[in-house]
Amino acid sequence: MKTIKAVVAAAVMLASSFVNAQEARPMHEVYSMMVFNFVKYVQWPTNDSNKEFVIGVVGNNDIYNTLNTWYSGKPKGNKTYVIKKFNSAAEVTDCQVVFIDRSKSNEFDAVNTKVKGKGTLVVTDRNGLGTKGSCINFKTVDEKLKFELNQSAIEASNLKVSSTLASMAILI
Repeated sequence: MKTIKAVVAAAVMLASSFVNAQEARPMHEVYSMMVFNFVKYVQWPTNDSNKEFVIGVVGNNDIYNTLNTWYSGKPKGNKTYVIKKFNSAAEVTDCQVVFIDRSKSNEFDAVNTKVKGKGTLVVTDRNGLGTKGSCINFKTVDEKLKFELNQSAIEASNLKVSSTLASMAILI
């Protein structure tokens, strides 16, 4: 188990260290890998009897298509990964993870209100959304992709994050 966590940690750190990700890998693939790897470091409430583990994407078709191609239908414990595409906050339904693309960041408040307290990890990609209440927010620092972790937002979402993930994040 420790070996798996070390490999995942190395993958997250590798993905976050791309200076110019377009040269090595398209950004939508980097974001997709990181969103998927965040899941491995988060503990959801155990009272969920649903057989699906849903990752929702608001906006970006490339990230949705990549997540769907790479992970849809794969097992996560006794659940199966399901990737859903939402065009707006109004379409968002129950999901364990929701990624709000930069192009839809104006809908953050509506999405966040809709999923608040439901055990949903909200991941965003716009400066300022980490402090505004996103659980995890991507941020570029010194031309490197990093991520902010808002511990209050995590707790308000009834989630727990491993110390390994927290140690790699910019803590808010």
